[in-house]
Amino acid sequence: MVSIIVVFPKAEDARNIRNILVRNGYQVSAVCTSGAQVLQAADDLGEGIVVCGYKYADMMYTQLKEYLPAGFEMLLIASGHVLEMCPDREIVRLALPLKVHDMVNTLEMMYSNMARRRRRERNKPKVRTEEEKQLIADAKKLLMERNHMTEEEAHRYMQKCSMDSGTNLVETAQIVFTLMKY
Repeated sequence: MVSIIVVFPKAEDARNIRNILVRNGYQVSAVCTSGAQVLQAADDLGEGIVVCGYKYADMMYTQLKEYLPAGFEMLLIASGHVLEMCPDREIVRLALPLKVHDMVNTLEMMYSNMARRRRRERNKPKVRTEEEKQLIADAKKLLMERNHMTEEEAHRYMQKCSMDSGTNLVETAQIVFTLMKY
């Protein structure tokens, strides 16, 4: 589950937002009144959503967004006038007066977007270093020389061994080297 940090300059406002979120099934990790508190909580959490007002004792929302770790998104709750002046299109915005239904739906949308982004990152192919590429090429070459395979056959053989053993292609290349080198 994604962590939520609530930050408003007035502690009572922050607690009220937290209570609304908790009543609607969300887990709030931190309730803050300053940007520094948010940054400290964010460093401990790694990723999440910051639900916030636009101004705190030590900074504005734009500065907070700039300093937040990469895995965090921001939901800005402010008056329509403030929201019109928000230049950052990555900040999700809700206008006051706040409707609980709108906030819950917006958070669900943000959760979905974060989950989709995590899945995309997980499914992105890993970039191999030059040493890893060379190791795979050398293992294929060794298979081609010793077993009279074509390059395609050697590659398919290594892929099949990799899948059968549950290792990645680089580890399989190392195994081929270890077993066949001598």
